[in-house]
Amino acid sequence: MTDSRRFDELSDELARGVRDNPELVGLALMGSASEAGRHRRDEWSDHDFFAIAADGAGPRVRADLSWLPRQEDIVLALPEGGAGVVVLYDDGHLLEFAAAHPAELEGALAGLTTVTVDDEAGTVATLIDESQARAAASIAIDPALEVGLALIKLRIGVGRDRRGEVVSGGLFVRTWAVQHLVRALRGRLLDPDEPLRDILEPTRRLERVLPGPAAALAEAVAQPVEPAARALFALMRRELEPGWPEFPSRAADVIAARFGW
Repeated sequence: MTDSRRFDELSDELARGVRDNPELVGLALMGSASEAGRHRRDEWSDHDFFAIAADGAGPRVRADLSWLPRQEDIVLALPEGGAGVVVLYDDGHLLEFAAAHPAELEGALAGLTTVTVDDEAGTVATLIDESQARAAASIAIDPALEVGLALIKLRIGVGRDRRGEVVSGGLFVRTWAVQHLVRALRGRLLDPDEPLRDILEPTRRLERVLPGPAAALAEAVAQPVEPAARALFALMRRELEPGWPEFPSRAADVIAARFGW
C-alpha cells in the first residue's frame, strides 16, 4: 500500500468496523500505523493494532472477522499465537493484530500507539498505558549477558550443523545468535534513548544507526551455517571486545578452540 491516503482510509475503516461491532470496545493503532510512527511509513508498512474486545469476547471476535473492512479483498486470514491474527489482502497489504479482551493482554508490550476508539471508561487507553510502561521497563539491555548468549547460540548452532542438522543449526546461528548479538551491539555502542530504536524488535532500522555492523551481519548470515557463525564470531570480537573488560573473552577462546577456529 504505497499511497498514504489509502493507508489512512483503511485505518478509518478499521475504526468504523470496531465502533459498529458491539463486542469490540476499542482500537489502538501501533508502530507505523500510529500518528507518532507516520514518518516511518512506506510501501512495506503493515497495519499493526490491538482490537480490544468486551470482557470474555476475545475468542468470538477472533473467530468472526466480519468486522474487518474490505471483506471481498481478503485472501488469507490466520490465527497467529494466542490472541494474534494475520490477514492478507489481495494487494499484498497485511493486518497484524491482537483481537482480545483486556485480560488476554495482561502481559502485552506496546511502543508507538494511537488510540482511535475507546469506551467511556478509557479501557483501551489504560491498557495501552500499562503496556507501554511494561515495555519501557523491559528495554534496558545488558550487553554482557547478550553477547554471552550469542556465543552460546553459536556453540549450539555449529555443533548441530556439524552433526548434520543444518536447518536447526542455521536457526540457532542466523536467528537466535543474531538477535542476541544485535542487542549487545545496540546496548554497547548506542545511546539507550536513540530515537530509532524499536522496543519490541531490536533488529529494526539497524542499518540506519549502525551501518557498518549491519552490513557485516547481513553478509554473515548469507553464508552457510559454519562460515556464518565464524563471521558473527569475528564481528563480535572486533566490534565489542576491544577495551571492554566485561566481554567474555575466555568463553570466546573456548568456543574457538572447540571448533578449531
